[in-house]
Amino acid sequence: MASMSKNGMSENHNKEIGLLRPWRQIQRRKSRQIMVGNVPVGGDAPISVQSMTNTLTSDAQATIDQIKAVEEAGADIVRVSCPDTESSLALKQITKAVDVPIVADIHFHYKRGIEAAQNGAACLRINPGNIGGKERVREVVRAARDNGCSIRIGVNAGSLEKELLEKYAEPCPEAMIESALMHARMLQDEDFHEFKISVKASDVFLTVAAYQGLADAIDCPLHLGVTEAGGLRMGGIKSAIGMGNLLWAGIGDTIRVSLSADPVEEIKTGYDILKSLGLRTRGINIISCPSCARQGFDVIKTVETLEKRLAHIHEPISLSIIGCVVNGPGEAAYTDIGFTGGSAGYGMMYAAGDRTGKTSNDDMVEDIVARVEERAAILRNERELADK
Repeated sequence: MASMSKNGMSENHNKEIGLLRPWRQIQRRKSRQIMVGNVPVGGDAPISVQSMTNTLTSDAQATIDQIKAVEEAGADIVRVSCPDTESSLALKQITKAVDVPIVADIHFHYKRGIEAAQNGAACLRINPGNIGGKERVREVVRAARDNGCSIRIGVNAGSLEKELLEKYAEPCPEAMIESALMHARMLQDEDFHEFKISVKASDVFLTVAAYQGLADAIDCPLHLGVTEAGGLRMGGIKSAIGMGNLLWAGIGDTIRVSLSADPVEEIKTGYDILKSLGLRTRGINIISCPSCARQGFDVIKTVETLEKRLAHIHEPISLSIIGCVVNGPGEAAYTDIGFTGGSAGYGMMYAAGDRTGKTSNDDMVEDIVARVEERAAILRNERELADK
């Protein structure tokens, strides 16, 4: 069997797939680094994946339960809305009960930002222009600084300042960039630089153009998102196109996929986007064919079953499930574990590109699950030893 590297890919895979080839390289934009709790954002830190709760924040236990669910799915950062005093006060209980850093979403009332900072928020999501004048911004910044909070400036095409809409006649990249830079100056005037910025729109073209312009105009970390993207299917597609375009260009330090769906699905989709670009490697990456008349087993049903059976795996493992020998052996050569359909009810199993023998179609799911879990255990042990 070929040797395995610490990232869960075979050494053969790393050499053959060409991770160092120019056409696979993504040169990330150089940004300064800030901290959101214990999570570094920007600089050379991994791109973090974020979601947002949709429970009433004042219902602390319901919010804690949802945060724990998205944390288990891999969330690095979670945002919660703080529209009232009860919500910002509930943060004290919430932040003590979870491990991920909490971003408090603040709009209109500056006191909610102060309360959130005092009650354990790691970051405040604000639009400095809608919480009052310079004195109120100064008070929020003071609270953030005193309590070790960073700030996210959140600009949205749907809530641009009236004067910018009058100037530009409609939401456009120039208006969004001008708004973001104006808000950034408010913080910089207070000598506060622990901030990141988002410039989101529901329109993919507007979103991408705004981020491209902002990336050239300022060196702070950028939080990516296509806002109000829609349901699970269409929202995921719009997010993949918009954020994928930017990430491929090296723009983006943290992401949130905004879906009208369970927040856990936002985390899954976010990781899938990053995995497709080789920017994060959490969990199983299944490479499978759409199936055809040549398939030696029911590919679609098998992949659906494996996705459910392997959802608990967090370690980065690549798995190829191919219905026949046309592409099966070639795909298996570049994945950690593979199965290729054959004939007479049997297929060929692979590990790190090497054939390991035949497995019957009746037994293949259990065999694949066992092999993946064995590989995951090895990777966990390696990681634990490396951390000691």
